[in-house]
Amino acid sequence: MPLDITRIRALCFDVDGTLSDTDDRYVQKLAGWLRPIRFLLPRQDCLRFARKMVMVTETPATIFFGIPDRLGLDKGISKIGDYLYRQRLNKKEAPFTLIPGVSEMLEQLHTSYPLCIVTARGQRSTDLFLNQFNLKHRFSAIVTARTCRHTKPHPDPVLWAANEMGFPVETCLMIGDTTVDILAAKAAGAQVVGVLCGFGTRAELLEAGADLILENTADLTKILENSNQKGIV
Repeated sequence: MPLDITRIRALCFDVDGTLSDTDDRYVQKLAGWLRPIRFLLPRQDCLRFARKMVMVTETPATIFFGIPDRLGLDKGISKIGDYLYRQRLNKKEAPFTLIPGVSEMLEQLHTSYPLCIVTARGQRSTDLFLNQFNLKHRFSAIVTARTCRHTKPHPDPVLWAANEMGFPVETCLMIGDTTVDILAAKAAGAQVVGVLCGFGTRAELLEAGADLILENTADLTKILENSNQKGIV
């Protein structure tokens, strides 16, 4: 269905590939691993090959991330993720890169909408991300891998976020970069915007049920500023 802007009262944001430029960080790291064998790659272009590999593996990875939840192992895995991020912090590494325009977008939207984080990350790494960019005060609720019994693509995190913000879930807009985000929002009854600055492709996000596709998360500001628009596709 087309995005109905008039229904939107609150916004829920994924982190990886939506607010945090995780996609490019993975590409850069993979390209570094490939450099010793670049003579085997088309045009010896490590960066281009690495980006194609990340994009090709997005859908299988999305399915893989849902397996721990079904087996009841997601909380344990999120603890491992938190530990790894603590190690990076101890090494004085900045673990995150913010997607261009996101900080300004959040500052502007914060004045008009309650904002919420809905991520499959662990609590520790989510806090590290928010604290690194001084963003925590922008969000009235934060849903991580440990908040609900099930994580995305199950609807529980989106439903919990809506309840915490005090709005019916159908008035919430989920913004994410993968089919997991789209499926969770749709199952909960929320509208959803897919963004192409992360792992998902346009075709995948549309097939999963995205109401709107944006090139970059920061483009959301322009869409919501024009509250008179209806039926955007």
